[in-house]
Amino acid sequence: MNWNRIKGNWKQFTGKAKEQWGELTDDDLDVVAGRREQLVGKLQERYGVAQEEAERMVAAWGRRIEADEAIARHL
Repeated sequence: MNWNRIKGNWKQFTGKAKEQWGELTDDDLDVVAGRREQLVGKLQERYGVAQEEAERMVAAWGRRIEADEAIARHL
């Protein structure tokens, strides 16, 4: 997924982020403000994972959003 699109529409994506990562607080998501590297850091902090794992988590989440949106466009 194009991260610039996520960043530009962060308010719309915060609900999806909360669904995916329940340990992230509203304050965490406000700090992230659509910045990928900040999201990776918050995931490391909240879930106790290495940077590489947090990067994989964010990449997988982006792919799911992209797939969901592609399906929605075809409905």
